[in-house]
Amino acid sequence: MTSPHASTLANVAEHLRDDEIHVWHLAYRNMQGRAPLRRVLAAYLGIDADAVALLDGEHGRPVLAAVHDTPLGFNWSHSGDHALIAIGRNLVPGVDLEHIRPRPRALEIAQRYFSADEAATLASLPAEDRSIAFLELWTAKEAVLKALGRGIAFGLHRLSIAGTGPHLCLRRLEGEDIQAWQLHRLTVDATLLAALAWRGEARHIRLHRLASNH
Repeated sequence: MTSPHASTLANVAEHLRDDEIHVWHLAYRNMQGRAPLRRVLAAYLGIDADAVALLDGEHGRPVLAAVHDTPLGFNWSHSGDHALIAIGRNLVPGVDLEHIRPRPRALEIAQRYFSADEAATLASLPAEDRSIAFLELWTAKEAVLKALGRGIAFGLHRLSIAGTGPHLCLRRLEGEDIQAWQLHRLTVDATLLAALAWRGEARHIRLHRLASNH
C-alpha cells in the first residue's frame, strides 16, 4: 500500500492498472452531496463531472448508470469533514471511514448485534481500549458488507472479523468463501479509522490525497 500524498487527480486516474485499487482521501462537507464523488469518477471516465450519471442500487449503494459502459467499480464513505473514494476495474470495492471517538456503549452494541466471538473479544479488553477496537470492527464489517452489495440490514452477526490495528482477518461471511475475499486496514489520518474490502484476487492499493483546491 502506498503512503498518502497529494496527487493530481487526472494524472493518477489515467494510469489506473487492472491490478490496482485507487483510494482517494479528501476533505468533505455534507452540503457538497455527491459532487466530490462525481468529480473523481469523471477523471477516471474522461468526461465532465456534470455528465456522470449515478443511480441508487438495490441497497442504496450508488452505481454508475449503464450508459457509461465501463468496468469501473467504486464505493465511497464520509465521516465528519473527511471522505474516502475507492475505485478499481472489474471489481466491487467496499470502503468505510469513521472518526475515532468514545463509544461508551460499544460492548452493549457488540453483544446485541455482533458475532459472539467479536463480542467476547471486546469484553476481554480494558474498558479504555474498547472504543477503538469497536470502531475497527465496525469499519471492517461495513467495508465487507458494502463490497457484498448489502447494508447492515444483512446482519452484523453473519460475518466475523478478527485482528486489531493494521491487521484484519475475515473469519466468516455467511454464504461466502472467505478465501475469495480481501480485507485491509487503511491508514489515512491519526483521527480516523478506515477499511477496504473486495471479493477477488489481491491487488495493489494506491492511497492518494486529493488537494483541497480540486
